Amino acid sequence: MQEILSQGEIDSLLAALTSGELSMEEAKQGRERQVKAYDFRRPNKFSKEHLRTLEMLHQHYARLLSSFLSGYLRTTVNVEVATVGQMIFEEFIRSIPIPTALTVFGLKPLEGSALFEIDSQLIFLIIDLLFGGPGNAGDQMRELTDIEITVVRRLMERILENLAAAWHDFYAVTPEVQGIETNPRMQQLYSPNEVVALITFSVVINEEERGLINLCLPYIVLEPLISRLSVRQQFSRQVGAPGEDDIRRLGHWLGFSRVELNVLLGEAEITVRELLQLRESDILVLNRALNQDLDLYVEGELKFGVQAGRIGSNLAVQVVALTGEEKEDA
Repeated sequence: MQEILSQGEIDSLLAALTSGELSMEEAKQGRERQVKAYDFRRPNKFSKEHLRTLEMLHQHYARLLSSFLSGYLRTTVNVEVATVGQMIFEEFIRSIPIPTALTVFGLKPLEGSALFEIDSQLIFLIIDLLFGGPGNAGDQMRELTDIEITVVRRLMERILENLAAAWHDFYAVTPEVQGIETNPRMQQLYSPNEVVALITFSVVINEEERGLINLCLPYIVLEPLISRLSVRQQFSRQVGAPGEDDIRRLGHWLGFSRVELNVLLGEAEITVRELLQLRESDILVLNRALNQDLDLYVEGELKFGVQAGRIGSNLAVQVVALTGEEKEDA
């Protein structure tokens, strides 16, 4: 259908052409329609803002997962968000290798199911660590046994508990494992063209990249929360005086903060000549008595007086006194 100009618009256009403010070429270009390609088979239901919010939300989840897996597996584990994007459900299912460890879970009170996939190389490595092994997955390309599926199910329950903790301030959910599958082609949860948000995590164990984890969140599951994925909505909910719950949550997360502690055993002054002549087994006399408390510095600030000791085979100190501002506050 052609666009019909009103008489006022026609008069304004003629006046602009007569005065030279608008050239004929510019007038022709102004009527050209801007066409943007759109693939109806792959609709973009998540905006860039939605994906950025999901990335920030799951960066926090990656940190929680790193701490949990490091303690659970008794080794150094680092989990980071690798990519965040959207695709259709069929593409996600076809991208998963066979066999794998695919967990189908619910997020009550949200309707529908989401998926959590750990590739086979990584899951066999984790199982080996859980059973006291050195963490060698080998080149195993087989389906999980019934015992291994039970172990993976218990592990996923703990992993999803951390997901609920990461989502707590965004939206309170209760994850529930609905099943563990090794063949993703058997999953017909949604239509092939259903849009999903895919968050991919890279997993590094003992400073060596070991595999990927995929968290698939279908749009139909997140649809009630789409407005909450707006950064403006996140900001508007945070504006205002903090309540008791806000202070309690802040105190809870501050409890996981890492701080650097340094103990000063004592000090001694020597000449440069004496320093150059120091050899193994030489003794330096420090300016601290045997029964005098040592200084404990927290992030470079003197906070406590401590006594040195040992716990098992580890060196340790016991806090016995407050110093500086801590003493005045007490």
